Amino acid sequence: MESRPLTVKQSINKLWRVFATGLCFSIFGLGALFLTFIVFPIITISANNQHQREMRVQSIIQQSFAFFCQTMRFFGAIDYKFIGIETLQQDRNCLIVANHPSLIDYVLIASCIPQCDCLVKASIWHNPFIKGIVKAAGYIPNRDPESLIEDCNQRLESGNVLLVFPEGTRTTPNKTSKLQRGAAQIAVRTETDLRVIHITVTPSFLTKEMKWYQVPNTKPFFRIEVKGKIAVTPFICEADSATSAARHVNHHLATVLFPPSEQ
Repeated sequence: MESRPLTVKQSINKLWRVFATGLCFSIFGLGALFLTFIVFPIITISANNQHQREMRVQSIIQQSFAFFCQTMRFFGAIDYKFIGIETLQQDRNCLIVANHPSLIDYVLIASCIPQCDCLVKASIWHNPFIKGIVKAAGYIPNRDPESLIEDCNQRLESGNVLLVFPEGTRTTPNKTSKLQRGAAQIAVRTETDLRVIHITVTPSFLTKEMKWYQVPNTKPFFRIEVKGKIAVTPFICEADSATSAARHVNHHLATVLFPPSEQ
């Protein structure tokens, strides 16, 4: 069944959203360079130690991301709604896990949390716009598994929260998602509970297969819902090994992040 042709008003609105999206991402890129080469070096010089520097940087990231999200909403590129965000802001010593339907999922989540460590792909450390930010914030690169667990454990023991996207990459629409076992392994080996966040985008926008200028016919709406915690202790107690426990945690996490009705 073919979709109906757009009216003149709808066509103008769509063209505007292409412009607005490009403008917002241009602001994001320029802002990232400004933070990397001006703001963060000043913080590095003025901070007493690495921990203080990272906390200041993460606070600025939260404020910058909040401004970016509000700018996208103001110009009509997207709209969004957070549900249960107060609960998330109170979490400590916790893994935050979320599904990953769009490019700006991390930005939306981090815009609400003054302190948030993040596990990032090693390739991001070569991105000229993002490299300086992730380095200054002390984010953890997903490289060597053993050092990764140790780094995550240190952050979590100090009371930090750590954001992980278990899929490892953005979700492909209309395709069954498969979780990597990294988040479950971290949770089991550090004995840390997982806070679940579920994100929906209607219609799909900024997916892995789409360019930034491929905007849908109607304004995308992001719904970011903070759900309950998954306690890892029962999985550890019932399993005969850490590997087995992580496998069961991962299976349970998949059912929570991707309910049967969405498959």
